Amino acid sequence: VEMAKNANGIVLEIACGTGRVLIPSAEAGVDIWGIDFSPDMLKAAKDKVAKLDEDAQARIMLYEGDMRTFELDQKFNLITIPFRAFLHMTTVEDQMAALYSVHSHLADDGMFVFNIFDPSIKMIADHSGNLGQSLKRFAKFEHPVTGNTVFGWGSRNYDLVEQVLDELRLFEEVNEAGKAIKRYYVPLKIRWVYRYEMQHLLELCGFEIEALYGNFDKSNFKHGGEQIWVCKKVL
Repeated sequence: VEMAKNANGIVLEIACGTGRVLIPSAEAGVDIWGIDFSPDMLKAAKDKVAKLDEDAQARIMLYEGDMRTFELDQKFNLITIPFRAFLHMTTVEDQMAALYSVHSHLADDGMFVFNIFDPSIKMIADHSGNLGQSLKRFAKFEHPVTGNTVFGWGSRNYDLVEQVLDELRLFEEVNEAGKAIKRYYVPLKIRWVYRYEMQHLLELCGFEIEALYGNFDKSNFKHGGEQIWVCKKVL
């Protein structure tokens, strides 16, 4: 939101999802466009936007699109890909296609900002042994509609050659009697990217690195945290 407020022009958020960053940006006075690959995510975003005041609604444009191939008749002062969504690009070809799409939509003096996690070698090693793919509980929360307890379980498989993480998340909704009444399966497939690999990709696709932060407070980069990249376009 801070970067969007300082953009002095229209902002594009790629993988805007349900509007978690896009909506606060519009409420802060930013003209912002959002694209997402998921129609369900966009429907949830549109439902939220419909509840905003008219001024905030007028500052938002939403589109369905693929970060590798989208085409909008607009250049943007700031383009963002928040919440590690770039990692859904599971091949180098897809990564480069997405970066070229960003480059072609960025104003000459615009900025490109995105974050991915920095892969933890220890975590990868811990999940690569005999017990690495076993289900482990990672969450317990109240269902927002039914009030039932929901348990979240996860299983991970790391492909060390392709740098691809296949994760299965299982959510069980349990009633007051302790009986599981619903079960949801959520697959997740992402490709992790190392720090200098990401830098090389950015430079290869026409970007110059302005900064690399290790957290959202702009602290120094360190292994196992975040990679928060701030880039500008090479003309």
